[in-house]
Amino acid sequence: MTHYLGLHSFFSSDFRLYQLVTYMFLHGGFTHLFFNMFALWMFGRITEYDLGGKRFLIFYMATGIGAAVLNLIVNGIEIHAAAAGSMEFYRSVQSITIGASGAVFGILLAFGLMHPNERIILLIPPIPMKAKYFVIIYGVLELFLGIRGGDGIAHFAHLGGMIFAFILLKYWKAKGKIYF
Repeated sequence: MTHYLGLHSFFSSDFRLYQLVTYMFLHGGFTHLFFNMFALWMFGRITEYDLGGKRFLIFYMATGIGAAVLNLIVNGIEIHAAAAGSMEFYRSVQSITIGASGAVFGILLAFGLMHPNERIILLIPPIPMKAKYFVIIYGVLELFLGIRGGDGIAHFAHLGGMIFAFILLKYWKAKGKIYF
């Protein structure tokens, strides 16, 4: 399933447009699924209440697709730098992205914007902090880890979810569709 539904590099002969959606519903094991769903439960239930069910679904899908787009762009830049113009190299790259993390990071950003002073307690170690600081620290950490690279995690997909969430929330706020 990962081969057909996971998000392949745009340059890969296995890339399909539908993968911009389907990749979000695959995970790399129980731990990956558990942490995405735990974060979705923690921050998503409140965000869904704030946005309403229909708008929340649109938000979730849009941030997940936005995460995929940024991931494809960064992946394409990395491949281009490594390929040195070789089209065979472009097509041979088998980078596959899976998981709901990009959409979950979008929800995390939404929670931080709509409830900036809400206290969150990190479990290990137990540190209480305001949601706005948690989101900022996590975003900066993802940027640092993404630039460093080499760990097999799509950090720029996480950032893409946050960026698209910010844009969508600001758009809805300007249109008077949400208030925070």
